[in-house]
Amino acid sequence: MRKMPDAIDRHVGARIRLRRNMIGMSQEKLAEGLGITFQQVQKYEKGTNRVGASRLQNIASILEVPIAFFFEEGPSPVLGADSWASDATAQLMTSKEFVSLARAFIAIEDKKVQQKVLSLVRALSDDKSASPSGLEDHAHQMS
Repeated sequence: MRKMPDAIDRHVGARIRLRRNMIGMSQEKLAEGLGITFQQVQKYEKGTNRVGASRLQNIASILEVPIAFFFEEGPSPVLGADSWASDATAQLMTSKEFVSLARAFIAIEDKKVQQKVLSLVRALSDDKSASPSGLEDHAHQMS
């Protein structure tokens, strides 16, 4: 029987993927910088393989972030780490599509246009649970 990856390992991997996508780096390029195969990077990003301390330091250096970045917004042992791992929002935020959409949205300088984009996305969405005020608040925070 194969052991499931730990929620913290999955979170660290997801944060590696998020940062790599944020700066437009391929798995191959990261792997080259680490002296490993891109398959190993895939395993780290999925949380299948645990990232050791020295390797995480190297990854942080290549991705130009402090090590703490990989643990931000992570699972809490007090609250139950496994509950975070199944969170669809966390999975979405680490996807290439989300990072691309966020970059494009941030590039819109006109706040009124940002609000119109948010309204359009809400209108196209089938998810009626999306909180309009939460998205608007986030848009104002990003400015």
